[in-house]
Amino acid sequence: MTSSPWPSSGLLDLAPVLPVVVIEDVADAVPLARALVAGGLPAIEVTLRTPVALDALRAIAGEVSGAVVGAGTVVTPGQVKECVAAGARFLVSPGWTELLLEAMQGSGVPFLPGVSTTSEVVALLERGVREMKFFPAQASGGTAYLRALAGPLPQARFCPTGGIGVNSAPEYLALPNVGCVGGSWMIPADAVAARDWGRIEVLARAAAGLSAGGTCR
Repeated sequence: MTSSPWPSSGLLDLAPVLPVVVIEDVADAVPLARALVAGGLPAIEVTLRTPVALDALRAIAGEVSGAVVGAGTVVTPGQVKECVAAGARFLVSPGWTELLLEAMQGSGVPFLPGVSTTSEVVALLERGVREMKFFPAQASGGTAYLRALAGPLPQARFCPTGGIGVNSAPEYLALPNVGCVGGSWMIPADAVAARDWGRIEVLARAAAGLSAGGTCR
């Protein structure tokens, strides 16, 4: 079983932006990941939305130095095992159940279970989980909702994902309970189709420079 190379609290602190990647062609996985890492975004979430996702994850884990690659859209205990076996160094889910949470807690790698309500946050805090994915962020109340949670539940930290772009990311990053945001604006579809990895590196570098208030680090 793979063990985490950092404390569990470190996952939200690797970079201000967690790229959410959908790989359609496994041949794109390694050069895309290299462009993101070169741009300063080492943590990469490969979503399990395509048939080649596990192969892409495996390729990045084995070939891209500096990448901290994880699996997203994890929704079953079986996927937890498959992803860790393929080299995932963290796991992200859009939501959680008791069975899924148990599997992620036993995986040996950091994880971000998805939440969209206060009750879900409290339930995870009861189980010792303090780091979560807030999804779908924009549709679930956005920055106003997270700001409201910070008062009564300051121990919870979030990676908001869903509908966040280059213009709204700074607003999320300015919140005290947000460690990073998830998004895909630095991976435009036309750049991937053209295999314009240089453009993706430039966009990744701009995203990596974001900090609280949208200023550069």
